[in-house]
Amino acid sequence: MNSVQTRSAERALSGGTWLIVCGAMLYSILTVTPLMAKHTAPEWAWTAPILPLVVDAAVVIVVKLDDVLARLGGHGGRWPIVLRWMTGLMTWALNIADSALKKDLVGVAVHSVAPLLLIVTAETSLAYRRAIATAVAALEAERRAERAQREQEARERSEQARADAREEREHAALVLREQREHEALLAREQTEREERRRREEREERERAEAAEREIRERREREREHREHERERLEHQARQRAEAEQRERSERAAREQREREERRTRERDALLGRGPAQGKLPEGEARQVVTAAYEVALSVRQAAELCGWSVGWVSTRYAEHRDPGSGAELAITGS
Repeated sequence: MNSVQTRSAERALSGGTWLIVCGAMLYSILTVTPLMAKHTAPEWAWTAPILPLVVDAAVVIVVKLDDVLARLGGHGGRWPIVLRWMTGLMTWALNIADSALKKDLVGVAVHSVAPLLLIVTAETSLAYRRAIATAVAALEAERRAERAQREQEARERSEQARADAREEREHAALVLREQREHEALLAREQTEREERRRREEREERERAEAAEREIRERREREREHREHERERLEHQARQRAEAEQRERSERAAREQREREERRTRERDALLGRGPAQGKLPEGEARQVVTAAYEVALSVRQAAELCGWSVGWVSTRYAEHRDPGSGAELAITGS
């Protein structure tokens, strides 16, 4: 059995155990509550479900802790056994009490089913869990033994591989030594041939260098001529670019002067109309205030020219001086 099958068995056992425990608890509460209500003062009748619930809670604690101890391979001693049997017998006694008092043997038998099934299930599930834990421990021990055996075999294979590798290295060293001696002989012969070849190449290189020097000198003279021609062309191009730049600057200056003159005429026309007879439209009033601001007229004079209030004109002046401050003044004024 592998670990997957073991976990599946544990889940089936745990699920079945808890199903039986929950069913027995529910049946016990429904059976014992009427009995407790009969033997409790009327004003305390609402406490009737507490006793069966407490007894069944003890059953849940015992089942859960037995499950944990079985998984860990531990044993709680005699007190868990006492608590397990005590809670089971209490549940059985409370379930059959009403039928026993009425001397109803069939009722006693019927109401004994759930408590007895709970007691036997708790003991059986504990035994099953301990058996599963023992089996799992045995499987783990077997796996550890197999793993140790595989590790021993791996070590032996590793030692054999090292021995084989040592023999191969010794053989390779012998072959390498012989190869080096042969290569040394070939190298000497190659050195002699290389020396003859280098002498021939040196002589050929000297002849080629002389021819290359002559070619380089000719190319240098041609390059100097091209460089001189390029500098002359670049100088002419710079002169043309400077002339074009001066022409553009002069044209831009003339256009700027024309715009300034036009702006001055428009401003003079706005300011030359004199005080407004009434409140000018806002767009026209803004133009008048802008013109007044540019010629440094006072706020009151600007207000007379546009017909708007001194506060409104002050806000427009503030906008020209500091756009952010003007926006804050406009919000405050509104």
